Order: sequence, then structure tokens, then C-alpha cells
Amino acid sequence: MAEPAALPPRWPLRRQWTRRTSLTVRILAVNIIALGLMAGSLFYIDSYRKQLLGERFQLARSEAQIAAAGIAASTPRERRNLIGLIGADQHLRLRLYDAQGKLVHDSFAITGPAYAFTDPAADPWYLNTARGLDRSMNWILGSADVPTYADPHPDNAAAWPELVRTRASGETIVQQRAAPDETPVITAAAKVGARGDLLLTTRNARDITQRVRDARQTLVIVLAITLIISIQLSLFLARTIVQPLRALVRAAIRVRLGRDRAVEVPRLPGRGDEIGLLARALSDMTGALRQRIDAVETFAADVAHEIKNPLASLRSALESLEKVTDNGLRTELTAIAAHDVRRIDRLVTEIAEASRIDAELSRTQFDDVDLMTLAETLVHARNARGDNAGRQIRVEPQDAGPWTVKGDAARLERVLENLIDNAASFSPADGAVEVEITRHEDHVSLAVSDHGPGIPVHAREKIFDRFHSLRPEGEQFGSHSGLGLAIARTVAAAHDGTLTAHDREDGKSGARLVLDLPVAENAHGDSE
Repeated sequence: MAEPAALPPRWPLRRQWTRRTSLTVRILAVNIIALGLMAGSLFYIDSYRKQLLGERFQLARSEAQIAAAGIAASTPRERRNLIGLIGADQHLRLRLYDAQGKLVHDSFAITGPAYAFTDPAADPWYLNTARGLDRSMNWILGSADVPTYADPHPDNAAAWPELVRTRASGETIVQQRAAPDETPVITAAAKVGARGDLLLTTRNARDITQRVRDARQTLVIVLAITLIISIQLSLFLARTIVQPLRALVRAAIRVRLGRDRAVEVPRLPGRGDEIGLLARALSDMTGALRQRIDAVETFAADVAHEIKNPLASLRSALESLEKVTDNGLRTELTAIAAHDVRRIDRLVTEIAEASRIDAELSRTQFDDVDLMTLAETLVHARNARGDNAGRQIRVEPQDAGPWTVKGDAARLERVLENLIDNAASFSPADGAVEVEITRHEDHVSLAVSDHGPGIPVHAREKIFDRFHSLRPEGEQFGSHSGLGLAIARTVAAAHDGTLTAHDREDGKSGARLVLDLPVAENAHGDSE
């Protein structure tokens, strides 16, 4: 068998992140990571900048070609005025070179500079900071370096690469450079007429840099506001989740330590979400656990008390047996000791059954059980064994059934056995015990009635307590453990049913114990 492949190295890190990192950090991290992905849109502004430059290149090419066509159509006398007019009107610098590459006209010399480069040293700090951010973004994006603009000395056509390329190809060539303040400087070289004159236009496109910075600034402001709101909402969400969970953890730890039985797990009644459901489930679980612990402690104390009585009797009989020489008295003491041993054995057996009955029923697979068949089979077996001591047990169906329930047949038989034992022990020697079975709409009831003295109203719940024994007169002490009805009610509850005590319905003297169980889902039929 092939060995399982080792987990990639990233898995331990992920387990460490999910197991050791608090919920607050995780909530903050998830929201900030999402904002980080949004911040990546800052990089897409570079495409916006390239789009602006592309449009400006196209405009520079068109401007150079139009200006070259106008200059070519003008007379040599008109050229000077036309170059100065275009430069001043379009905020351009136009330079005209003759066929030998000599500078003939310069719009800055004709009408004065249409623009001026900014000295970075004279700018305020925030502009220098903005330029630093621009350089950082260009470095992150891997943008190509742009050559710095500088007027050549001497100024002739050979000093401008774009003019050289235009003279060689005849095409209009556009070139980008950077001003001292790192704003774009766009030059366009175009051929003028057929004599070999060349035109160079120059524009300082500071507006492109400003528009890109404005877009970045707007996005940064939006991201900053979103980040603040996201952190506040994350902290609020963390408080609504983490703080209640921590309160539940602290309460659970105090309950586990058991130092303060008055510790209450907060139920958070105002919360209808999953945390509220968890809090109430933990509170209910803690309450049930405490009840179980109290029941175990009470049961242990009752067990010790119940076993101590026969042990004391057995000890007394054995100690006396050594001192007695009379054979009749020795026989009587031996009988007492044997009775106490049987009583202890019965107690231990029923105590063990009562202790494990809940756990066994929680693992038992319930099947369809016909209560009528179960009762008839049990009564027939008791009659065959002679367990009824002359008392007549009658099974009386009250309708046509069906009487099918979901349950464990062996446990339900034990319940019926205990109920009949209890009824037979209280009935007169020649009396009868009636077992009545009735099908209702959603449950089946099995009632066991006797002709004994009945059960006082104040004792109708106590008889189901463990080791509570309300026995008939004349019965030998210790014949019953006081666990039979307690076990029967436990089994009934495990079957989602009830076991209750009442008076006989016909008004006669006697008790009536009623077992109610829900019908099986596949059991159909109408009661009559």
C-alpha cells in the first residue's frame, strides 16, 4: 500500500493560521486583505497615464503636421509671424531648421516663452513627496526610464534624434522626455515642404501628471475612508462574536473547575443568531450535567444507605452465630444471613441495571413492538412459572389496535414486568390484575390496575424515586429494592413516553399505573 503523499509546506502554515490566530485578527485580516486587493487598482492608473500619453502623442503628431503644412504654404516673410502666432496660441515651442540643419526661427525668441519649466528645488514639500510617490510607482510597475529634457548647445537639427529620423524617413516622429520636475515633455518632428526644412514642436504636458496624481489621490482617499470604516465594522463584528464566545469560555472553565456551583452560563436571550443558540445549548447542557451529577451523588448516597442495612443485619447475624449453641436459633440466624445475602445480590443487580440503563438505551436501535403481543406473551410466561402467587392477570384490549410502538422489546418487557409485579404484590391473594391496552390517535397507552389500597395523592410521584418503597403490610422486609418503578419510568422516558400513577377509573380501591408511548410512524389504523 502506497504511503500517503506529504502535505505541501503551505499546509502547516495554514493550520497554524486557522488554529492559533484569534477570531479578531482573522476578521481584521480578511477585510484588510480585501482592501489590499482594491488598492491594487492604483496600478491600473498607470494604464490611464499611458492612455493619456498616447492621446497626447497623437495630438502632437497632428499639430506638427498641420503647422508644417501651414509654414510650407506661407512665404518666407510670413513664416516668422506664423510660427510666433502658433506657439503663443497653442502654448507650444516651434523651431524651424533649414535644409542644412541650422535653426532659422524659434517661437520663444519671437513672442517669448509659451511655458516655463518648474524648478523642483523651489516647490513645496508635498509636491516633492508626490514626485517621490510617482517614482516609486514607476519602479514598482517597471516603467522604462524617460530621458531628461535639455536644450542642446549648439541648437541644430543634428542634436535632435527625432529630427534626424524624420529627415531620413520623411515621417513625423514623436518623442517623450522628462522636464526637471519630471513632468512629460513631448516633442514632434515633421518635414516642411520639399526643400528639406524641418519643424520641431515642444510641449510641457504638466496636465497629464496632475490628472494622474488627482486620480491616485481620489482613490487613496476612498481607500483610506473604506479602510477606516472596514476596521471599525470588523472590530464591531469581532466584539459581537468574540466577546460572547470568551464569556462562554470563561463560564465553561469555571463550570469545569467546579469551584462555584452557582456559576451560570450566559444564555444571551437577546441574540437569535448561532451564538445565541450556542449559548442556550451550553446553558442547557450545563444544567443537565449538574442534574446528572446531583443525581449520581444522590444515587451513590442512596446505594450506600441501602446496602448498609442488609450488611449490618448480615454482620449481626454472623457475629451472633459464633456465640449461639442452640441449633434452632443457629438455623434461624443462618436463614437471616442467607436472606441478607440474597437481598444484597438483588440490590447490586438492580443498582447495576439502573446505572447503565440510560447509556444502553442511547445506543439501542428501536424496532416495531406490538404491546398487545408483548403483554400476552409475558403474562403467559408468568403463569407458567407461577410468579403470580394465585392472582389472576388479565390482558384486556380496549379497541382493535394496532398497538405498535417504536422501542426496545426487552426493556419494554422489563417495564411491564415491574408494573405487574408491583400490582400483584398489592392485590389480595385471590384478586386480579387488569392490563388494559388502548390505541389513541398518536399514542398507545398500557394501564396496569390492581385491587390494593391505592396510592395516596402526595406519594404518586415519590413512588418513582429510586429506593422509595411503599410496601403492603405483611410483606417480608427487603423483598423489593425500590428501584423497579424508577427503572420503568427511565425506560419510558427513553422511549419518549410517560409513566404515571392514578386511581382506578371504576372508583374501586386500587392503583392504576399508565404507560403512554408514541405510535410507530408506519403503524396505521383508527381507534374505535
